[in-house]
Amino acid sequence: MMKLATAFAAGVAMSLAFAGVASAKDKTIAVSWKTFQEERWKTDEAAIKAVVEAAGDKYISTDAQGSAQKQAADIEGLISQKVDVILIVAFDSDAILPSIKQISDAGIKSIAYDVQFEDPSALYVTFDNVGVGRLMAKTMLEKGKSEGNFAFIKGDKGDPNATFLFEGITEVLKDGLDSGKIKNVCETFTDGWKPDGAQKNMEQCLTSNNNAIDAVVSENDGMAGGVVAALEAQGLAGSVPVTGQDGDKAALNRVALGTQLVSVWKDSRALGKVAGEAAVALAEGTAIDALPGVQKFKEGKKGIEMNSILLAPNPITKDNLADVITAGWISKEEACAGVAAGSVAACN
Repeated sequence: MMKLATAFAAGVAMSLAFAGVASAKDKTIAVSWKTFQEERWKTDEAAIKAVVEAAGDKYISTDAQGSAQKQAADIEGLISQKVDVILIVAFDSDAILPSIKQISDAGIKSIAYDVQFEDPSALYVTFDNVGVGRLMAKTMLEKGKSEGNFAFIKGDKGDPNATFLFEGITEVLKDGLDSGKIKNVCETFTDGWKPDGAQKNMEQCLTSNNNAIDAVVSENDGMAGGVVAALEAQGLAGSVPVTGQDGDKAALNRVALGTQLVSVWKDSRALGKVAGEAAVALAEGTAIDALPGVQKFKEGKKGIEMNSILLAPNPITKDNLADVITAGWISKEEACAGVAAGSVAACN
């Protein structure tokens, strides 16, 4: 795994570097969202839009609503509008490739936002997702369970992030898995990263193992909610540690309540800001490899080298819950709702 291009705290420094780039004027920056249903994308959009509009440019977006076909049609429409840069959160990283070629052929710049698609002409902006997987597994070993029956609730099979995360997870758990201390008793992809799909997967896992599950490594917070619901129905919520990522408000509250062990926080405000600044610079004509913080990335399925900007995440547990509260990501009231007095330091 390559060295991080930037740490989480480097967002401010990177922003200052971008500030030195001549501001584009009267350009159009577009985003093709894979689905706008998830809580976090609204936060990302607000950050991107703020940067774009502050530069004097126009922001537009489309919502593929969980359909590769609609996303392809959306992108055709954006190309016809002669936009300058398109940020794409790909629903299917392989199915999107013909659309990326159309974007390039039209002389438009593209950014793979948070979800990788392998095209050397695009900029890839994301958090270190292998690193996120490592953090989830490391936290599980240190503060959850280090042996027993483990269930792995993975994301959508068509999303490279699901594979990147699992790569980091299994890297950290390798010794335990090899020795037999950790037993992989359930491992399943979840269509669309949907919470109800994760709940069904967890219910099936509990049934097939007579409820003998010691830990659940869920690859994101939405699915962790489904997992916790399945555990709760069997009276196991709070006794079986569950991982997640994204810093969803409901998940952070579960961390405080003790039904979720960790939510690896990827501050999408920082990610959106950096991506927005990159888009503005690209629209003005800055070369991708000349952008601040760019490094080479070739860890996808095909090993195609891309220019990338990576941010580092922060694992949030009960011990450092104050981090997200003081950062203004979530209010103390939201994080601590229903928490017993004196049980969590950040909620006192």
